[in-house]
Amino acid sequence: MTEKDRFSLEQAYAFFHQKEKVYAHSTSEREMDHIEDVISSYVNSMSPSLYEEISGGDKTFLMEHPNFAEQLRSAVSRMERMLEEN
Repeated sequence: MTEKDRFSLEQAYAFFHQKEKVYAHSTSEREMDHIEDVISSYVNSMSPSLYEEISGGDKTFLMEHPNFAEQLRSAVSRMERMLEEN
């Protein structure tokens, strides 16, 4: 992993981790919808190779409401493992 890739991973992890913690404890539909929008916007601008890695090739990953909470937890967990490995 290059230094640039590592930086991209660390940056995405910090962002996703913070948003996942707020999302997991939120009781506000408005706040949760906002987090979903912010994450999907971030996904559109993040490293395509990193997105491919955390999504497992699923182009709808973190882009649709029904599985969002589960996918956000999965993304954070995958990035944690990637950081530990490198």
